[in-house]
Amino acid sequence: MMHGGIRQQLEEREESLSPYAAKSRLTKGRVRAEAPSPMRTEFQRDRDRIIHSKAFRRLKHKTQVFVAPLGDHYVTRLTHTLEVSQIARSIARALNLNEDLVEAISLGHDLGHTPFGHAGEEVLNDLCSKGFSHSEQSLRIVESLEKEGKGLNLTWEVREGILKHSKGRRDIQSYIFDPPSTLEAQICRLADSVAYINHDIGDAIRAGLIDESDLPQSAVAVFGTSNSQRINTMVCDIIDQSWAATGLVEAETPMIAMSPELLEVANSLRQFLFQNVYEVQTAKVETERARQVLRFLYQYFVDNPDKLPSEYFSGDDVERGVVDYIAGMTDNYALRLAGEHGILTFKR
Repeated sequence: MMHGGIRQQLEEREESLSPYAAKSRLTKGRVRAEAPSPMRTEFQRDRDRIIHSKAFRRLKHKTQVFVAPLGDHYVTRLTHTLEVSQIARSIARALNLNEDLVEAISLGHDLGHTPFGHAGEEVLNDLCSKGFSHSEQSLRIVESLEKEGKGLNLTWEVREGILKHSKGRRDIQSYIFDPPSTLEAQICRLADSVAYINHDIGDAIRAGLIDESDLPQSAVAVFGTSNSQRINTMVCDIIDQSWAATGLVEAETPMIAMSPELLEVANSLRQFLFQNVYEVQTAKVETERARQVLRFLYQYFVDNPDKLPSEYFSGDDVERGVVDYIAGMTDNYALRLAGEHGILTFKR
């Protein structure tokens, strides 16, 4: 077979990466052992499994920030995911780290997001007795829900990166969990922030919530006025600050980070978005109606578990099945389902 040795060749190429890069042949493995692919590394295989998953396809109809936007140019979970992947790969390439691993983590990091963006996540977190986190739900999807409950059986490195991509509200370099063990996962955490800070500004201006002149002048002075200028400045700073990850300079423990100066400005810009976009959007009528839809669906299926699709109705933990079902819905599906059961919803 001509393709029989391709994987080994790709693994050999990985030996030219930084000494701090994750090597696919050294993966901590999968929960269920599998024969290796003849032509893909383990991380490439994970990337492909995520792209071909049902949860990935549903991202195209899930809200990022704006509920029921009137226009085709607003960011969705899918376009956000692709932007994160592009930014993360650019950083990994510059630092000579493993692009396949950052791509797999990036493409899978938001699979567990609810319909209606963060408003949906807040509702499920309030309703569910065990709480709800989209990063934990993303991990649950790839481990337990996809492929009729078998999961995607991804490598440990990809699963860890998916789980640990979330950050605290006030600092884009803060950690909810322990820091990820791979530099590639650390890249994805920051690439996520770089992507949403910038595309959310564009969406907010498009929606008329803010004007370009409203942006903090301290941020404009550092990052520039355009989306490309802001992304370029942030990405270049991350690369410069993280240069030890290349192995070309000595460092005790290389980390992926922004410089303290730019981190402070980026955090101030993020806080500006919370105050002038996210919290304003949260107060909108459309967002409250979206919350009502999810509350209704939650209570309906808790009261009528037999109405759940068979893959979510195990009889053991009804609430878990209800949350898994609702979290996987697209915005349109949640609205349609609520409408079929008699709740008045808003027009799309």
